Amino acid sequence: MLFEMKQIRASESVNGSCDVWSSNSSADHLVIMVNGIIGSVTDWQYAAEQFVKQIPDKVFVHCSERNVSKLTLDGVDVMGQRLAEEVLEVIRSKPNLRKISFVAHSVGGLVARYAIGRLYRPSVREPLEDSCTGENKEDSMGTIGGLEAMNFITVATPHLGSRGNKQVPFLLGVAALEKVARFVIYLIFRRTGQHLFLTDDGEGKGPLLKRMVEDYDGYYFISALCTFKRRVLYSNVCCDHIVGWRTSCIRRDSELPKWEDTLNEKYPHVVYEEHCKACDSEHSDLVADTGSDKIEEELVTALSRMSWEKVDVSFRSIKQSFAAHSVIQVKDRSAHLEGADVIQHMIDHFLA
Repeated sequence: MLFEMKQIRASESVNGSCDVWSSNSSADHLVIMVNGIIGSVTDWQYAAEQFVKQIPDKVFVHCSERNVSKLTLDGVDVMGQRLAEEVLEVIRSKPNLRKISFVAHSVGGLVARYAIGRLYRPSVREPLEDSCTGENKEDSMGTIGGLEAMNFITVATPHLGSRGNKQVPFLLGVAALEKVARFVIYLIFRRTGQHLFLTDDGEGKGPLLKRMVEDYDGYYFISALCTFKRRVLYSNVCCDHIVGWRTSCIRRDSELPKWEDTLNEKYPHVVYEEHCKACDSEHSDLVADTGSDKIEEELVTALSRMSWEKVDVSFRSIKQSFAAHSVIQVKDRSAHLEGADVIQHMIDHFLA
């Protein structure tokens, strides 16, 4: 496909990928965009165009093609492996690349986390400080596929899974429905559903999402996340009927901030921003207070040991509020353009 924009070129390969790049071939920053469940290669098309238009000559954007439609039901691990292989193919085809970032929607954020665990290459030198604190020297960092890790951005991603209280809003927080959903969701979403509801056992190794909060069996899940200079969470505070606020922003109930509709003209739907520093403290005593279970608390604690930028978004006031899960991504240019300010916020704060 060819987009009608100055200094932007795009192509659709024979296998369906959507690559967008500036007219200057010197772009050395690879941005991988990953779709969510039952998604398509075009889900990030609007954002991809905006990235290249506003960060000219800097970024090469590749919208992932390997996990689309029914392939998104194969499980986070299978999709993650496919994504890792796809990223390596792109890197090999563009020898001038030096940096890499990920922008992922919904379950695609979990897939990206799995993929970077496979793509992580430890530094040949020992780190001088814990990489999660951001105090280590740049030359001691590991790489992702041999590239310098820059931004890891997820949008409405269920990092804590989907089985906790109100983690899937359309179940209305009804305990009986949430309990039943754990056991029947695999009939609809197959292995991916098992991973999201933490009902998989991994051949006695425990749920996959729990294994993904540590470096495990040759997979560098946490080291890979820590390698990125920025880790960013965009979350819907309301009206997202698929992914709850708590799971997408990696917070406990007691940590959810108070918010109100913003008057910011540039980002009218961004209602709260927070830079969370790495936290080493244990919070097991808060499990009862949050209403979450033990595994969810372990996920929060582990993922909070690194810094995150958290951007909370509300589409409560728009006509398409029921579609907030797609609007936040601008999945469809005509139906979801209300989310354009979120994409703008992402670009304005992007470390190129």
